[in-house]
Amino acid sequence: MDYKNILFAIKEGIGLVTINRPDKLNSLNDITLDELKDCFQLIKLNKDINVIIITGAGEKAFVAGADISELNKFDKSNGRAFSQKGQEVFNLIEKLEKPVIAAIKGFALGGGCELALACHIRLAGGNAKFGQPEVNLGIIPGYGGTQRLTRLINSGRAAELILTGDIIDANEALRIGLVNKVYPDEELMKKAFELAEIISSKAQIAVQLALKSIVSCNEISETDGLLLESALFGNCCGTKDFKEGTSAFIEKRKPDFKNE
Repeated sequence: MDYKNILFAIKEGIGLVTINRPDKLNSLNDITLDELKDCFQLIKLNKDINVIIITGAGEKAFVAGADISELNKFDKSNGRAFSQKGQEVFNLIEKLEKPVIAAIKGFALGGGCELALACHIRLAGGNAKFGQPEVNLGIIPGYGGTQRLTRLINSGRAAELILTGDIIDANEALRIGLVNKVYPDEELMKKAFELAEIISSKAQIAVQLALKSIVSCNEISETDGLLLESALFGNCCGTKDFKEGTSAFIEKRKPDFKNE
């Protein structure tokens, strides 16, 4: 499908979603959120896609935040609606049950940082910058930032970033656990695809069920999480891929997974 503000391509089981508003530093407006929702709904149904990479067009920004000119017109009612709309899209990404890798160059601020937080793995270029500077605009993070950032890093550091609006560089983001790896900008997309290819080569039923169990820890107790893990482990043991994977290990050969 053709989109106005995003690009979408598929290559050998890997979907690439690019926020394509470089003249606006890839800021998120109403149309972009609609297109992201539509795109990820299609990805969810497409059995040919195993892993997704999401990035921003150009060198300056992954996503520099929400479109401020659009935000400026909001009142209490439609501000809440806009927040809920963004949360709906980012929840779709987080709960996709297909791994989503954020490849982040330049600014990932406000809604851009929140988009990265909704992804399962975050890779950063050396020039990446992260922050939740909403307090400088008289608002708070509205797309899940107060929740996901606090769960990902410790609550005190999350509070500091959100309450001061400070912007941190890629190395500090790595130090506090906000990103998984940092690469030179020119190597970032290559490394993102290499990681996606590794994940795509695994038994995809197992990958999806593992991700479902991982994401569930944000919503259910540890006791319920362990019960879910056991149930999903059992589901894996009922697949042909499980038999193939264990047989290949015993026979010292590479497994040939069929996602069955």
